[in-house]
Order: sequence, then structure tokens, then C-alpha cells
Amino acid sequence: MKYMLIMRSNDEAVEAYKEMPFEQVIEAMGKYNESMIKAGVLAAGEGLSDAAEGFVVDFSAETPLITDGPYGETKELFNGFWILEVSSREEAAEWASRAPLGPGSFLEVRRVTDESDFPADNEWIEKEKGWREEEEARRAQQ
Repeated sequence: MKYMLIMRSNDEAVEAYKEMPFEQVIEAMGKYNESMIKAGVLAAGEGLSDAAEGFVVDFSAETPLITDGPYGETKELFNGFWILEVSSREEAAEWASRAPLGPGSFLEVRRVTDESDFPADNEWIEKEKGWREEEEARRAQQ
């Protein structure tokens, strides 16, 4: 099973982060990532740039509206993510609880859907399966 750990922070955490030496943050995250790599559970993970660099596409109207960041309250934004390949919800929770985050930080943990969550005979599910296989083959050739 795959689970996504979505990193969120409130204003308290953002301010605390500004006070920490950047090398300390990188070292703590590096050690956490390394432990997941060595355990064979880390499938992907990335940090995200500041929300001010982003934008939102709002589909409320007939024509989607694009609004530059920053947007939303700090607690509504996410700062990065990990995707873990683990055997259970409990194992995902165990890894999430080890994240080197402090007060005001949160991890939202969500299971990543897979083929078994959708009807097997759906044309688009079959096409997506084929696309994934093609992408894997393309990457293997590089």
C-alpha cells in the first residue's frame, strides 16, 4: 500500500523554522529520509517552494480562474510530501510519527489509491495502466 504524508505548518511552525539554522533542518530531514530509504519504504518525496511562487486554478466558474499566490491561510498550505510504500496503515502512522517536525507542524496521511479501488473493466483505468507501463519502459531505457 502507498500512503502520502502531506506536511503542513501553522504560523507558529513557520516562525520557528525561520529561527532554525538551515543546515540543521536539512540534516534532520536528510536523516529521516535516509532511514526510510534504508528501510525500503520511501517511494518519493519532495519539498515545495514558497506559496508566493505558486498559483491556484479555481474551477467555480465556467472559465477557470488563475490566481497568483500567496493564497489561503498558512495552515491550509502544504510544504512538502513523502510517498511511502508500506504494508499497513499502522506502519504509515509509525513512519509519520518519526518525522523531524515540531510544534505547529502536522502531517496529513492519506492512502494513495491503486487499480483495486476502481472497476477493472473501465476503459480509462485500462488505458492508465498501459500508460504507466509505457512510462516504466521509457525510464528503463534511459
